[in-house]
Amino acid sequence: MSGTLLTGWGRTAPTRPALVARPRSAAEIRDLLSQPLPRGLITRGLGRAYGDAAQCAGGVVAKLAGDLRRNVVVDRDRGVAHVAAGMSYERLIEAALPLGWFPVVTPGTKHVTMGGALACDVHGKNHHRDGAFAAHVEGFRLVTPTGELLDVDKEASSDAFWATAGGLGLTGVVVDLSVRLTRVETGWMSVDTERARDLDDAFQRFAGDDDYRYSVAWIDCLATGSRLGRAVLFRGEHAGLEQLRGRDRKAPLATPAARRVTVPWAPSGLVNRLTVGAFNEAYFRRARASSGRIVSLDAFFYPLDRITSWNRLYGADGFVQYQFVVPFGEEETVRVALETVASSGCASFLGVLKRFGPEQGLISFPMPGWTLALDIPVGGDGLVRLLDRLDEVVAAAGGRVYLAKDSRLRPDLLGAMYPQFDRWRLLQARLDPAHVMRSDLSRRLGLAA
Repeated sequence: MSGTLLTGWGRTAPTRPALVARPRSAAEIRDLLSQPLPRGLITRGLGRAYGDAAQCAGGVVAKLAGDLRRNVVVDRDRGVAHVAAGMSYERLIEAALPLGWFPVVTPGTKHVTMGGALACDVHGKNHHRDGAFAAHVEGFRLVTPTGELLDVDKEASSDAFWATAGGLGLTGVVVDLSVRLTRVETGWMSVDTERARDLDDAFQRFAGDDDYRYSVAWIDCLATGSRLGRAVLFRGEHAGLEQLRGRDRKAPLATPAARRVTVPWAPSGLVNRLTVGAFNEAYFRRARASSGRIVSLDAFFYPLDRITSWNRLYGADGFVQYQFVVPFGEEETVRVALETVASSGCASFLGVLKRFGPEQGLISFPMPGWTLALDIPVGGDGLVRLLDRLDEVVAAAGGRVYLAKDSRLRPDLLGAMYPQFDRWRLLQARLDPAHVMRSDLSRRLGLAA
């Protein structure tokens, strides 16, 4: 094991050096957990958690290696993938797509592991139709902090299942999972695009989303007055074979490799109200209404993956991704949040609005309502005041923030945002009675007893 300084993808909460272990099997995980771990242990995937959920200052961070990263078997008849917990979405898609299958739920990057997807119960552009990741997991194997290797089935072991799904890695180390896939005819998407002049217009246009499997809106977070909340909506479906032409129709499950650009370190302050405002104006004007435009899976689901190390755009100070959800009927809260951001002096480079469907789990993030994600560069005292104000507004509306992306939530708001937190905590303590599993986030928020 080696001592390493770690941060989240937002680069805002560097940990004290942690020992990084690379177990290659369930047996090696058991051996690791049997050692004295006074500062605890947490599993880390590909480092895409924005905050401190996959860090353990002074403790041990386990990065799965060997077969715990590589193994994948796709049952092409049932549409179920048996995957190693350390394997990425990228590798799963490489294995499943040529067979005509694709993950039912995918986040906005392929650089997330299957274990990380379960720990954060990730969601995608189709939550209003298909729910979050755990809804499509049949079961998994879990090495508990006591050294047991549990076969966790959603029906037979529901307590362990839902304590782990969305449980931020605090119940043990997942070894492998069985994940259901969705059948696709091609590796392409059919996308409809339209503009919304303001937030009310965006909400109204979202009303027709049940006709689409995938739906998302880019929001101009700097627009004010009559343009507040102006947006570009993207709705998509997996393209059928009949929608392809020429070469693409002859090899429908082969998609072009995305061109990638590597971003050098940018000076802090490059992302500011002036640069973001200019980008937003150009982006909104360039977006044209269109129907049935054929784009690659990468272009629709993973646009930022084309930019290697895109977090460098925010400079050495980093950025915060703040994502919240509020129930339907609390549309005014979304409006207040956008007004608060626009008047704060802080520039959100990225604003993404989506609809969520039914809730699941204990401390999984999604609930029926509207979710807004904001990328805000770090700098000045204004950011702290802004986020504290947003927390208060969201909690008062019965909403919550996404813990997997958090790096600074006040612990006193946790219970109000996650009403089943106490039940989750009891289940977590049964699986980890000696309090072995720990992260910087769990210490900061007092997640584990």
